Amino acid sequence: MDHGTLSAAHDGLAPDRSEIRLAGHVAGASLVECTLPAGGVSAAVRHRTVEEVWLVVGGQCEVWRRRGAEQTTVPVGPGSWLTIPVGTHFQFRATGREPLRIVIATAPPWPGPEEAVRVEDHWVVV
Repeated sequence: MDHGTLSAAHDGLAPDRSEIRLAGHVAGASLVECTLPAGGVSAAVRHRTVEEVWLVVGGQCEVWRRRGAEQTTVPVGPGSWLTIPVGTHFQFRATGREPLRIVIATAPPWPGPEEAVRVEDHWVVV
C-alpha cells in the first residue's frame, strides 16, 4: 500500500515532450499526470508494449491517432477519455488558453523512455 501527492514541478519529460508528474504504480499499471502548455504540440510517437487510458482533467486539446489504415482526430476537454492501444501512432496539441492536463493510466507500468518510438508528426511540433 502506498500514497502520495503530485509534485509541484514535473518529474520529467515524456518522449513526446509533455511534462510528467508521477502518481502511483502497482504490479500491473502506473498512473501519471501529463501536462502540455497552452498552444503546445507533442511529438508523435507509438508505444512498443504498453497501452494507455487518458482522462482529460483540464484544458482543451485535439488528439490524432492512427492504427493501420484507421485514422482519427478528436477534440477533447475536461471529462473526456480515450484509449491508446499498443502500437497506435498518436500526437496531441493543447488548443485552449489553459494548460492541458491529462491523467494517464499505463498497463503494464511504463518501462522507460525506450518504450516510445518516434513516428512522423501529424502536426508541426512547436
